[in-house]
Amino acid sequence: MLAMWVKVRVKPEARERFLKAIEVDAIGSERDEPGCLCFNVLQDRQDENVYYFFEVYQDEAALEAHRAAPHYAVWRAAADTLDGPTQATRCDAVFPAAAEYWARKRASPA
Repeated sequence: MLAMWVKVRVKPEARERFLKAIEVDAIGSERDEPGCLCFNVLQDRQDENVYYFFEVYQDEAALEAHRAAPHYAVWRAAADTLDGPTQATRCDAVFPAAAEYWARKRASPA
């Protein structure tokens, strides 16, 4: 499994456009991609222009499939809403690591 922690800073005047685009990507990822096990978007409590994405994919192939998905293109088209580059950290899932956990999460109703 591949987990990613991504930090982005958004231009204040572009926040609403950013939120619409990342919502399309996050919801589409979990709904339409069997290999995307989790895609959460979080807002920093101390800086409303900083957001974090927590993403979990089955493997590298699932991440590549994510980048080829139509909802990812919506997100990429809104990249000009960012104030600087994204900061992505790739991680290994330590807990929960059991495939059964992620299968149950995937199967639970949205």
